[in-house]
Amino acid sequence: MKYLAIDLGDSRTGIAVSESGIIATGIETYKRVEENKDLQHIADLVKQYRIDTVVFGLPLNMDGTEGERVEKTRAFAEKLRPLIDANIDYEDERLTTVVAEEMLIEGGMRRDKRKKVIDKIAATIILQSYLDRK
Repeated sequence: MKYLAIDLGDSRTGIAVSESGIIATGIETYKRVEENKDLQHIADLVKQYRIDTVVFGLPLNMDGTEGERVEKTRAFAEKLRPLIDANIDYEDERLTTVVAEEMLIEGGMRRDKRKKVIDKIAATIILQSYLDRK
């Protein structure tokens, strides 16, 4: 099984992949352009990597409830569904960006460089969490 994880943001989207179903690897932080182009970019990645399941990070509120960001994520995923031949699933992404930032700070990365990779790292954490539960 091959997996692609999406940490969907308003301006940037982190993307990670697992071709083994065991280890997640960040592949890019995608700068969002326009929804149709964003959807096509992800659909192209699904085809390129021959992905079986796309895992979206689900930005639940700290109390576990769903808010506006969850609705936006689910709506985007539903628009992607007809463009791909893969399953769609979700993984709780609470605090993944915080964990990613702490990892990068501990690694000594400067703030301006962290901004460029943090979403990719968050997507990697989301996917690794999903794989670890499987």
